[in-house]
Amino acid sequence: MNTNMFSLHTFGGLKLLDSDGREIAFPEKGLLILAYLMVGPAERAPRSAIAELLWGQDDNGNAKVNLRKLVSRIRSRQGELGRAFLRFSETAIELEPPRLASDISLLDADRADPVFTKLKLLLETLEAEFLGGINCQSPIFFHWREAQTHRHAQVLKETLMVAAAQASTKDEIALVKEAALLVFGADPEDPDIRRILLRIFDAAGEVEHFRRIFERRGALLASFSRSEDKSPTHGQSAAGSAEGSVDAGQKIGIPLRILRPSDTQTSAYDASSLMDDITIGFCALNSLEANDRCTAIRIGRRDEDAASGQQDRSYVLHMRLSTQNHNTLLFSQLVETASNEIVWADRLSLEQSPHEQQRQKIARHIVLSLTGQIERREMMRAHFDRSPAAYQRYLSGRRYLGRLSLPNLQKARAELEAALRSGDHFAPALSSIARTYSRQWLLTSGGDAALLKEAEGYAMRAIAARRDIADGYREFGVAKTFQGASDESLEALELAEALNPNHAGIIADQAEALIYSSRPDLALQKIETAIALHPLSPDSYFWIASAASYMLGSFEAALGYIDRMADARLAARISAASWAMLGDKERAGFFVRRVHDANPGFDIDKWLSVVPFKEQWQHDIYREGLRRAGFWKSSSNPAGA
Repeated sequence: MNTNMFSLHTFGGLKLLDSDGREIAFPEKGLLILAYLMVGPAERAPRSAIAELLWGQDDNGNAKVNLRKLVSRIRSRQGELGRAFLRFSETAIELEPPRLASDISLLDADRADPVFTKLKLLLETLEAEFLGGINCQSPIFFHWREAQTHRHAQVLKETLMVAAAQASTKDEIALVKEAALLVFGADPEDPDIRRILLRIFDAAGEVEHFRRIFERRGALLASFSRSEDKSPTHGQSAAGSAEGSVDAGQKIGIPLRILRPSDTQTSAYDASSLMDDITIGFCALNSLEANDRCTAIRIGRRDEDAASGQQDRSYVLHMRLSTQNHNTLLFSQLVETASNEIVWADRLSLEQSPHEQQRQKIARHIVLSLTGQIERREMMRAHFDRSPAAYQRYLSGRRYLGRLSLPNLQKARAELEAALRSGDHFAPALSSIARTYSRQWLLTSGGDAALLKEAEGYAMRAIAARRDIADGYREFGVAKTFQGASDESLEALELAEALNPNHAGIIADQAEALIYSSRPDLALQKIETAIALHPLSPDSYFWIASAASYMLGSFEAALGYIDRMADARLAARISAASWAMLGDKERAGFFVRRVHDANPGFDIDKWLSVVPFKEQWQHDIYREGLRRAGFWKSSSNPAGA
């Protein structure tokens, strides 16, 4: 009889195959016994050990009864096949020679294959899960399988280390890259694999890129602290930041699983290379000992459902490619596995055949965005774990804050203050309350300067609570914008952007600050970036773009941005001024009346006195548009408004 006509496959499903590759029926637990004995050094084991492997420790003798029944089925099936794989005695079970062929032999550390041949075989084998989907619930089996998986990883790592030192050709380097990514996915904390990855991918530039980002953050934080030394709130800020900081020496490893985009959706973009770039980005980021980071993202790269069997504190990155108007779009969603909640989403336009530099830029954007979002989510979890109701009040407050009207701002403030009752040091809630005051100042045409003082105070409390996140600096910058302190405003917003790169909202606030700082050209560039980053941009983004366009004398463009707003009533003044500068007094008059209908007590002179433009030419062009629109005529004759 041909002893090689059967083979046992343990990776990607446990099955017995014939010489033609067809699956042969055989008791699954019998195949599991085969795998167990083939791994062991003695090729035999006591019946008691086999029973515990399959059914766990059992004081009632059920496992022994089950084993006797299983042995009977195995003997019967071996007789039908005319080939014995296992031999049974009263006390033991052992392999029947000659040994069955199996993919397990590929993991023999003593195999004499050339290193790159061995590495390729290991890769092809280990990309599939060892004994996955087996119907065996014994804790002893789980522990044994985990030990085998660890051993497989060690064999792969040892082979990889040798191959990495010898790789010289393009194919050899590609093979080492693939293997290093596989090992990194299994153990992201392994410093040896991290070094191989960074070297083989020539990622020194990535490490330096992220190092510069953190160095810039540190410099900006130090500069901001120095500038606040004379502030009456500075002492509170310094004390609070010490309490709010997380010991960087105790970084938390947060699992993140990256799911590969479906290749069937588009073949014009190399999604696999983008995944590699993202993985290398996290590898580079995690290699830094950054003091202001409290988490280390652990990357997994298997394509199967990441939610199954994962611990609560883990995340999945879903990426999807699609084509729209001949453009390739990358949709990304970060999902928390415990709640299945989307905590971050992004859409990026891609070139059809992207060069390496563009792909690298996209990967850096995703890496920094995900890191920031996950760390922010973990901060919220830590704060609200004891009070889920407070978390719901916080979310409710944020929803109201997104609808710009005075009643909604009041509701938002009430909800956010309620959320703080579970702990008054939660920076996102404090900074959100600050925003309710600065938005109220805007909606009431700057009638009460005390509102901006309230906004500044809450922003400083947010900074005191957590000086390592962007929220407080962002709202401090917004308050300073409206107070006319343009230098302080831009400094705070620059720090916020450094702490949370590519955040569309922060970039939009920077754009608004640049308008008042008499730099509308740069403001327009900034707000266009924010709009591109936020597919469903809020009305405030288009309002900022319209104001920047107006200051540049592009009145039609200003009206074009206003047309993109869902509710253009907030832009009534800029609409009136733009139509007036274009010579359409009738339409300008319509928006003048709309302003007075919405705010019967609106005082145009008082409003112009508080608009914080830095240079006089902005006051002049704005005043001229409002004059041509008829605001002073309307003010002197309200009955005709």
